[in-house]
Amino acid sequence: MRTNLLILGGTSEATALCKAVAEAGLKATLSLAGRVDRPLRQPLPMRVGGFGGAAGLASYLAEQAVTHVVDATHPFAAQMSANAVAGCLEVGVPLIALTRAPWVAGPGDDWWQVPDIAGAVEALRGPRRSVMLAVGRMHLAAFAPNPQHRYLLRLIDPPVAPLPFPEAEVVVGRGPFSAAGDRALMERHGIELVVSKNAGGLGAVAKIHAARALGLPVIMIDRPALPLRREVHGVAEVMAWLAHGSTDLGV
Repeated sequence: MRTNLLILGGTSEATALCKAVAEAGLKATLSLAGRVDRPLRQPLPMRVGGFGGAAGLASYLAEQAVTHVVDATHPFAAQMSANAVAGCLEVGVPLIALTRAPWVAGPGDDWWQVPDIAGAVEALRGPRRSVMLAVGRMHLAAFAPNPQHRYLLRLIDPPVAPLPFPEAEVVVGRGPFSAAGDRALMERHGIELVVSKNAGGLGAVAKIHAARALGLPVIMIDRPALPLRREVHGVAEVMAWLAHGSTDLGV
C-alpha cells in the first residue's frame, strides 16, 4: 500500500518532518490550524483550518484515503491531539506523535510550577512587576485579572485585537531564539519574572536559559494531560515508523 501521510503541524518539528518526507518522495499533506498569519513555506501541500472535531477528522481520513497520521502539533494543542487519537481509532489509521521532551528544572532554576493557565494567573496576583509573558496570543485575555503588571509579550504575529493590559509592549519574532539575545531583551525591559508554558524542545528554551543566568523566577505551566498514544522525539523515529508499516492505532 502506498503511503498517504497526514501531518498535523505548526511546530519546528513538523517543519523538519515535512522536509524529510518530501526528500523521501512520500505522498503527504500538512495540516495547520491557521493560528499563525504567515506560516512558513513547506515542501508539501498544505491545508489550513480545523476538521470539525474527532468525527470530522475521521471523515477526512476516510475520504482522502490517509494511511498514516503524525501529530506534530504543539504540546499544548490538547484538543487537536485528543481529536487525533479518537479520529484515528475510529477509522483504523495508525497514529504517532512527534513531540518534544519537556524541560526539566536544573541547577540555578527558580521555577514556580503551576498546572495550567489559571494557575499562572493566580500566581501573578501580587505587587506590580515587569513580566515577560510568553504564552502566545491565544491566552492573553486570561491574564486580564492582573492589570497591575507591566508586560512584555513576544508574539509570532502582531496582535489583531486590543491588548487586555493597560501597560504592555509587544516584540514580534519567530524562534529559534538565542540565550544571549533573550538575556539582552530581558535586561533591556527590566524583566523581573517570566511566565512560560513547558513547551520543551530547543526553539524557545532560550528564555529559560536567560532567566537562569539572570536569576529570575519562572512561572512554568505544566503540559495538559493527553490520551495514551505512541510518542517519539525525533524525525528519524517517525521515518522508521513509516518505513516499517506501523499498525499503531493511536495507542
